[in-house]
Amino acid sequence: MNTTYVALLRGVNVAGHGTIRMDELRRVFLALGHTEVATYIQSGNVIFTSDVPVDADSLQSDVGAELGTDVTVMVRSAAELEGVVRRNPFAGADPSKLHVGFLARQPPAVSLDLQRFRPEEAIIDGREVYFHLPNGIGRAKLPPYLDRQLKVPVTVRNWNTVTKLAELAGA
Repeated sequence: MNTTYVALLRGVNVAGHGTIRMDELRRVFLALGHTEVATYIQSGNVIFTSDVPVDADSLQSDVGAELGTDVTVMVRSAAELEGVVRRNPFAGADPSKLHVGFLARQPPAVSLDLQRFRPEEAIIDGREVYFHLPNGIGRAKLPPYLDRQLKVPVTVRNWNTVTKLAELAGA
């Protein structure tokens, strides 16, 4: 039985760094035996199907070896991505101010001082961090703070990208 997944690569094509061509990325996923491979925008989002369970660590290792680069990969099934969209704790907020951080694993329990970042808000829900950033992500202080405190690899996508990936994955 084929399962649809979304791979989210961290730091791809950001400000001229981590350059990976999307046609090359699709080729790599096909070479790894995945099917129905598609990419969405130029920031390392790959939608694909597999007839075996996909492990993020082995996928990260395989993709890195194929591309000859060190790359961090987070993987969510279509069903998991649907859950991310459904659990949005900021459903009433302006979607252009929402982002989701996809974590490599559930973070450890740590004491966080989130109030000092108001009006920025974040809610950790399993392997995702939901961000409401009323002044945009460009100068936001909360995402880098959480990155330092949680010490878990994370890649962030805006809400429009998250919902489009869920749609493309058939969620």
